[in-house]
Amino acid sequence: MNALVPAQKGHRLWIPVVVAALTAVGIAVTVLKPELDRNFKSWGVSALSLLGGLLLVLWFLLLSRYSVRLRLVSAGLLVLAGFGLSRAVRVDGTVDGTGLPKLAWKWTSPEERHYTQRSGTPVAEVAAVNGVQDVSQFYGPNRDGRVENASLARDWQAQAPKELWRQTIGEGWSAFAVIGGRAYTQEQRGDEEMTTCYELATGRMLWSHAIKARFTQWQGGTGPRATPAVDRGHVYSYGGTGVLTCLDAVTGKEVWSREVLKENNLPNIEWGVSASPLVYDDLVVVTGGDKEGPTVLAYRRDTGEPVWQAGTAKASYASPALVTLAGRRMVLSVNAGNLSAHDPATGELLLDHAWGDPRWPKASQPLVVGEDQVFLSAGYGMGCAMLKIKPAADGKKLEAEEVWQNLRMKTQFNSTALRGKYIYGLDDGQIACMDAETGKRLWKNGRYGSGQSLMVNDLALIQSEPGEVLLVDLEKEGAVLGQLPALSAKTWNHPTLAGKYLLVRNSVEAVCYELPGR
Repeated sequence: MNALVPAQKGHRLWIPVVVAALTAVGIAVTVLKPELDRNFKSWGVSALSLLGGLLLVLWFLLLSRYSVRLRLVSAGLLVLAGFGLSRAVRVDGTVDGTGLPKLAWKWTSPEERHYTQRSGTPVAEVAAVNGVQDVSQFYGPNRDGRVENASLARDWQAQAPKELWRQTIGEGWSAFAVIGGRAYTQEQRGDEEMTTCYELATGRMLWSHAIKARFTQWQGGTGPRATPAVDRGHVYSYGGTGVLTCLDAVTGKEVWSREVLKENNLPNIEWGVSASPLVYDDLVVVTGGDKEGPTVLAYRRDTGEPVWQAGTAKASYASPALVTLAGRRMVLSVNAGNLSAHDPATGELLLDHAWGDPRWPKASQPLVVGEDQVFLSAGYGMGCAMLKIKPAADGKKLEAEEVWQNLRMKTQFNSTALRGKYIYGLDDGQIACMDAETGKRLWKNGRYGSGQSLMVNDLALIQSEPGEVLLVDLEKEGAVLGQLPALSAKTWNHPTLAGKYLLVRNSVEAVCYELPGR
């Protein structure tokens, strides 16, 4: 009789076991892959988790052999849950620099922040500050990530930094430029994009200049990204929508303005104009948009009159730099798919070297190494390369020969700096040291996310993505010497060290510290 009783059907539980095991293996392989960017790791883990979950749902609904009623009820509940979440949840930017969306309830939409008080009559004199050193542009006095005129105490417990002031600030990822007792930055308040000037000693706003402009992108956030440049009594700011403005450094009065992207029929790049202006001689130089040229544009510093345009590549997010390579003075620009070099006076294209995948952003500054080499780095799987620059066969142009390339320095928003024969920077969020001659990575340490670093002799100041500022010893493999709980929200802004004064900010607040000397 038993032989006539049909066997009870099972639920094929081996299927979810296999799915779970394969998902776990895939996640482990992704996480443990040594030189895979954390961006790709985060998205890979998320994709594998979602795929595994989807396969488990399909197994339950189609292959599990549970009762039809149970499966239909479960399917209905899943649909209702999905519909409810779509109505109750919104994307509120990203979790961090990996680009994964940050979710928030729709009824907690952020308030628009506007100025409650504007600056009064600009003042010619500001409070004196001792020990300040000028930082007139983005990424240090020489746009190379190094501060050599500061001597910092190495023990912040024995000698603690002093907080001078702290205040709310408009949205944006700009840093500060400092001249004397004035600190300049860019910020967004509602539908106004502003260039602002603060008193270094007190944080008091001295003036603000606003234009009706607003750039926002769901991953990159809202507000300007570039840092003002200050030169001979004028401030040059380049906004997120491509408006270049020249202002009086004392009063904030507008001298001239150019809508660079609009005037040249250039669409904006995906995450907004981010390149800081480069000022030299009688020119101010900026980069273009998401179109094949012009890539680099020069204007007269005093009048805003166009002087030259050059290049045929789409722009990216790095700032132009004035350097000397192979005995020639030139403007270097890291673009969407190439490195270009231009004659500073005419814009003539001297070098066009293909580098990196143009589909991924490049935000790191080119780094001059020695007399004829330049180091390039980027995140998103591109890694780094050392190029040797030499005269081309015609004797007029230049050409680049690759010395080495690898994945051992993967800068994302960060840029590198050179000390002796060693290159330092945040390799996928960890402070790392490379041998410039061989490309060998000697060490890496810490976890700072999509942060920023600034070299101060044999030390580095690291602005971590979560907001904390750390002092690390480069001679001791990035050992932490001091910590400051400076900010408490996502921070992609670069720190500025003006002598002994450290200015940090994000899209919420700004802080100024007086750092102890050695």
